[in-house]
Amino acid sequence: MTELLTPEAFVRELDAQNRLALERIAAATKAPPACAERAEAKACEGKKLEVATLLKLALKNELEATECAAAWIPTTTDVDVKLALARQAGDEAKHYRLIQKRLREMGVDTADLDPLAQGRSPLLQFLLGLEGTVARVAAGQFTREALAVVKNAEFVVFCEEQEDFPTAALYKGTIQPDEEHHHELGRSLLLKLATTVEAQEAARAASRRTLELAEELQEIARMRAGITRAPGC
Repeated sequence: MTELLTPEAFVRELDAQNRLALERIAAATKAPPACAERAEAKACEGKKLEVATLLKLALKNELEATECAAAWIPTTTDVDVKLALARQAGDEAKHYRLIQKRLREMGVDTADLDPLAQGRSPLLQFLLGLEGTVARVAAGQFTREALAVVKNAEFVVFCEEQEDFPTAALYKGTIQPDEEHHHELGRSLLLKLATTVEAQEAARAASRRTLELAEELQEIARMRAGITRAPGC
């Protein structure tokens, strides 16, 4: 039987385990598109990845994060978690509008864009199917938001390399602080909720699968669409 850890020891353990996967994801975020590694490298030369392209992908991420947090509110009985989810849903919706505004400034009209036209991502489908508050907090706020911070940090670097300083400032000044706050909310809630062997096992499993899916989806995007350096949510 798995040993019961104190909530503090458990969160430290989960944080350390997540960090290993997040480091891999951060490194993979910087990897070149798959075509640049193969014989068709010359075909990649005219396919410059643009900030606007990645921002349109960010709209889907933000909308999915909004939907996920909002969907969990009615079936969550813990008031602290319910309010944390409400805060997160509001923040993610705010990010959507701010990114939309930035795209308009760049001359990109998103009025008719449906970010979910191709369906919800496998990660969102997994998250929406999670049962139990501790698993949701571990996967959604503690892990997915830590993932967002890592991916956004690399996206900021990319924006600065492209001399798109307004987009970099939007992420550094508003979006990143919000995502960091969501992650810390997840940490504080896990300290409250992860108090049994069963709860800790559920949190581990949910967190692990979240990162597995994130890595799989990131590699699919790189291999099939040549997408790298994409932001989180």
